[in-house]
Amino acid sequence: MAKNPQTADRLRPVDLARRHGLSTQAVRNYEAAGILPAAGRTAHGYRAYTPLHAAALGAFLALIPGHGHAAATEIMRAVNRDEPAEAFRLVDGGHAQLLEDRRTLDAVERALRDLGPGPVPAPDGGAGPGAMFVGPLAGKLGIRPATLRKWERAGLVTPRRDPRTGYRVYDAADVRDAALAHQLRRGGYRLEQIAPLIAQVRSAGGPEPLAAALDDWHARLTARGRAMLAGAAELDAYLRERERPARAPGPHGAHGT
Repeated sequence: MAKNPQTADRLRPVDLARRHGLSTQAVRNYEAAGILPAAGRTAHGYRAYTPLHAAALGAFLALIPGHGHAAATEIMRAVNRDEPAEAFRLVDGGHAQLLEDRRTLDAVERALRDLGPGPVPAPDGGAGPGAMFVGPLAGKLGIRPATLRKWERAGLVTPRRDPRTGYRVYDAADVRDAALAHQLRRGGYRLEQIAPLIAQVRSAGGPEPLAAALDDWHARLTARGRAMLAGAAELDAYLRERERPARAPGPHGAHGT
């Protein structure tokens, strides 16, 4: 039997959900969150989704791997508010962060290439050349002093105590290790993953673990870049679907709330 042309494009929540292995409740939640445009209702009060909603869901799910759930949500909300400029700004921000992360990786690789023997401590046990106290070092890295103390407990940095004041003193090697730990944290590495890399840096031997970690970081940035391309394609498809002339709603719809 031929479909009613007025209802041929009507989709139930379960139709959208099945395409992506989601629950129907997830689809309703996405609509409530503004990720999908508001659905029409049939005469009996059932939700009536359309290819526009299918395109929105596809765009949102495609944006997540490259931009993350929160940013993908804000991008879709901006589009659905008819604020494409804001959506593009958010997309640009994701690409800018990816570029910054690539620069961070380059900095890590340069730091590893430039590794040398640690500085000799000052003869009196005090702060030697290049040494810093916790506050200035935290400020230099843009982190909180508490973060440095957490890294100390994890063995990433091993500051000494100034014999006169009792303050933590980070010598040049500690400053280098803290900077490297900060870069690796930005790259998504956990403290327990960073600790052996820092140990390798300190000993300046056994480059294999370092090379493997950097190769993995390169691969993840490449995958993120590809995901951003895929997300952009789906977002463009959704924008094109929004620009299509709207069809007049039919008197009937598919069942399923």
